[in-house]
Amino acid sequence: MNPAPNLVLVGPMGAGKTSLGKRLAERLGLQFADADRDIELRTGASVGAIFDYEGEAGFRARERAALAQLLAGSGRLIATGGGAVLDPDNCRQLRARGFVVWLQVGVAEQAERLARDRSRPLLQGDDRLQRLQRLAAERTPLYAQVADLAFDTRGLAVAEAAGALATLLQTHWRPTVAAGPTA
Repeated sequence: MNPAPNLVLVGPMGAGKTSLGKRLAERLGLQFADADRDIELRTGASVGAIFDYEGEAGFRARERAALAQLLAGSGRLIATGGGAVLDPDNCRQLRARGFVVWLQVGVAEQAERLARDRSRPLLQGDDRLQRLQRLAAERTPLYAQVADLAFDTRGLAVAEAAGALATLLQTHWRPTVAAGPTA
């Protein structure tokens, strides 16, 4: 049993971090936070627009700040962006303040889930499958390093995955509450 104040979902785009995360947070009584959505609310700009104006480096700096603030709290389920694990500081924070679940999905199913999605900056261009394969090769070892638990979402509907993961978490994660001020 691994104690941590927050539950964190990492994994590639299309693995279900947001959709599964929302259902799982509801089941577990946690506050849901999507790091990419948090960045958009803070800046008033979409992730795509941030990439366009500040580049990936600018977005990653904003992501680092958003994750630090989200992880400072407790009782949250935090869905990270797929590239959050590229930053060693993010990985240290994730491990220090969260029980990290790596949501796994095969590249073929990932491509199918993302077939209609045109909003993701790293998927712009012609050969989406090749891009997904390249991202998987680069990021899979990083997900494995940061994860406390791996959970395969392949072939599972969102509700089914949320139920199975909630059951699995009962034996692997113990939520902790940050110490509050003393009277």
